[in-house]
Amino acid sequence: MCSGRRVGPSTAFESAGVSDMAMTASSGVAQGAGNATPAGQAERSPFLRTTELLAPYQPAKPLITLSLGEPQHPVPDFIGPVLAKHIADFGRYPLARGIEPFRRAAANWLSTRFQLPRPIDPESEILVLNGSREGLVFAAITAARYVGPRKGRPAILMPNPFYPAYGAGARAAGCELIYLPTTLANGFLPDLDTLDDATLARTVAMFIASPANPQGAVASRDYFIRLKKLADRHGFMILSDECYSEIYTRQAPGSALECAGPDFTNVVAFQSLSKRSNLPGMRVGFAAGDRKFLSAFHELRNVAAPQVPVPLQHVAVAAYGDEVHVEENRRLYRIKFDLADQILGSRYGYARPAGGFCVWLDVSERGGDEATAVKLYRDAGVRVIPGSYLSRPQDDGFNPGAGYIRLALVSDSESTAEALHRLVEILD
Repeated sequence: MCSGRRVGPSTAFESAGVSDMAMTASSGVAQGAGNATPAGQAERSPFLRTTELLAPYQPAKPLITLSLGEPQHPVPDFIGPVLAKHIADFGRYPLARGIEPFRRAAANWLSTRFQLPRPIDPESEILVLNGSREGLVFAAITAARYVGPRKGRPAILMPNPFYPAYGAGARAAGCELIYLPTTLANGFLPDLDTLDDATLARTVAMFIASPANPQGAVASRDYFIRLKKLADRHGFMILSDECYSEIYTRQAPGSALECAGPDFTNVVAFQSLSKRSNLPGMRVGFAAGDRKFLSAFHELRNVAAPQVPVPLQHVAVAAYGDEVHVEENRRLYRIKFDLADQILGSRYGYARPAGGFCVWLDVSERGGDEATAVKLYRDAGVRVIPGSYLSRPQDDGFNPGAGYIRLALVSDSESTAEALHRLVEILD
């Protein structure tokens, strides 16, 4: 795939195995693989690793879970009636590209929500996804085939920490993973100035998350413009994960599509209803942008990807046509971030994020992320996720997530306040 040569089934699996060696942007030194190493551990689910870490302990207080980013706000009232109206459509095989009403609704929402160079064409620039996660994985595989041969071993760039689907997609594509550390010093976004021409010449895609998970950083218009110029110059795809774009308490985040030019060349944005509409169990999202890439993406997904049931697409049509429930969702998150501002103050490096619903706390002076996660679970009944589980060690051993914990403020405001008070009591 990535090498630009024709690959049979057995060779493809071998290629994926070879990709167990990964590199970091700082020097390009390979990282070893295998579950026994820190690098191999990071390929496992961070939630499973957290469960294993906490298994020997029992919480001293009733448990409040802040480790899983699963929205807990109410499901919109219109979901049930719309689903009931289209129950018979469960008897149909879904088309991979999505039903026309869904594609039109998604395109209209994008064109209304963002300042795009032109309206999105629902016929050629939208594809329905079974949630954004599978789309991100299949997009990496598509990118490896789509861009053609590279100057050197093909690579996929991604922020570090990162959403595990990025790594899974890059490995499935048989590409080298290059991790770009996102730290306080660089605003929790990949530092584009560290990318040399030799690396970019072999890059097939770069994952970017805005708002970022876990830190909530939002890429500016200037940042997206700079990234787009690099993609055009070196011929790689920008895979922009924007599933948190509708969760913010102040200024609405932008989209990479706003800076993608009239044809959205080399740019694809990924959206989901999980966060926006509190529908994580429905598994509906979409990809939008470069029509040539999406045509190749559709070809792969048409034979390999899970398709979206037609009744769920009709529910999504209703969801993308309604902003009342989205604003109510933001109001509830705003209340919880107001509580975090009051309870945490400036402790642990806390600052209200620009987007998303996560809090990224520096506990490096309180024993580190794993020890803090254990202490909070055991002594306070608060479950959080160690930051090092969301990231990979760089070539010099530095793990950008180490020393941090991630809290997802998805519970009700009362539970959130109680959890934050317990956290301060234990850590102060």
